[in-house]
Amino acid sequence: MNSAAEWLSKIIEPKMQIDDSRKILSNRFLRDMIVPLFIEQLLVMVVGLADTMMVSHAGEATVSGVSLDTMVYTIFLYIFTALATGGAVVVSQYIGSKDRKMAVGASSIMVQISLIISFLCLALMLPFGNSLLRLLYPNVEPAVMDACRVYLRIVTWSFPANALYNVGAALYRSTGRTAVTMKVSLAMNLINIVGNAIGVFVLHAGAAGVAWPTTISWYFAAACMAFLCSKRDEEVYIDWKEAVKPDPAMSMRILKIAVPNSIENGLFQLSKVILGSLVATFGTSQIAANGIGQTIWSLAATIMVAMSPVFITVVGQCMGANDPEAAEYYTRKLLRLSVLLSCVWNIFIGLLLPLMLPLYDISSQTKYYIIVIVIIHNIFCGLVSSFSGPLSGGLRAAGDVRFTMFAAIFSTVVCRVFFSFLFGKWLGMGVIGIAIAMVLDWCIRAAIQWVRFTKGTWKTMKVIG
Repeated sequence: MNSAAEWLSKIIEPKMQIDDSRKILSNRFLRDMIVPLFIEQLLVMVVGLADTMMVSHAGEATVSGVSLDTMVYTIFLYIFTALATGGAVVVSQYIGSKDRKMAVGASSIMVQISLIISFLCLALMLPFGNSLLRLLYPNVEPAVMDACRVYLRIVTWSFPANALYNVGAALYRSTGRTAVTMKVSLAMNLINIVGNAIGVFVLHAGAAGVAWPTTISWYFAAACMAFLCSKRDEEVYIDWKEAVKPDPAMSMRILKIAVPNSIENGLFQLSKVILGSLVATFGTSQIAANGIGQTIWSLAATIMVAMSPVFITVVGQCMGANDPEAAEYYTRKLLRLSVLLSCVWNIFIGLLLPLMLPLYDISSQTKYYIIVIVIIHNIFCGLVSSFSGPLSGGLRAAGDVRFTMFAAIFSTVVCRVFFSFLFGKWLGMGVIGIAIAMVLDWCIRAAIQWVRFTKGTWKTMKVIG
């Protein structure tokens, strides 16, 4: 075991070195952050797979409707995550500068901003959700649209809970205590998966059978994080009295990070919704393949998703400590580790695919499409995605948020959408063309961000200074 750990340590150690006294985060600290984050994300993905498998037994129209609606729902989840991430960057930098009072103040304002925006989103979607679905998916079959409407109406009620949970999780990740969020996520997902089984197989409730457990589990997780983040003996906590008071200066610090991040994430998901409307023209088989394929893609991307908060915490603390060279050192180190782990994980998921497909009640044509798009995804996810997603988090943690936003808009909103229509529709490749366009998006953004990182412009950014 020790020899394997030593080998891994040598592999991920970058050529660029700094004094040991400036290596404020040990390999053990990084490991203790990454492993719980990976387990947490894996749980989320496994539950997503279970959701899709269960609802597939209610018919392809239902699974297609839920998959199309999830694209809309995820826009709002990305906004709440982006708000929490903006706060996490500020909190991480205050932790790095050892200013506990300001870190607590930032944490409290995070709650205020996130809850206000989540309730605004809730108030917007309840009366206009169905109209949005008709606008985005005008040509889907009636049974598919019915599933969309049912699912969206129910999960919309989870917006405030999702926002509060994300704030709490971001705070704990900012201090490296990812084991706490892992345990809460475990309990939340157990509630979700048991509820799904009851809703689909016992109550035969179709889309509603997976929507209600999702909403209930989010409120459970939000209550847990609200309680945990109220403990004043922790390094960082939420002062609920401060959370109801206006603090324009702190709000601006957070929103300077959160707004570009929200725009980036929101436009990313909106482009997926646009592409979802394109996929909806390919027929039920390809719609189902895209929905199931995206769930498997998410499972394969678990390493990438788990590494992003690590980049934010590590780079944020280094920049808060006014040591950009240490931030570069750790970024290079984490990139090496991320690529290694992602390649191994994507190969593993690829080998599991023949065992996973029989669990779905779908046609052979749908299975064929799933196999092809998963292979395309996994190859590039292993080799390229770390330079697209996690590196973006590192640049954002340094305050370089406008650049990452524009890079994302160009690669995703422009390039991915264009290539999806080119390959998917105009060249008649269907969902396979959508997968090719996706990995081209990664390659373009990875190249842009790597050039930015090597130039070092991000080192001059200020968040709390």
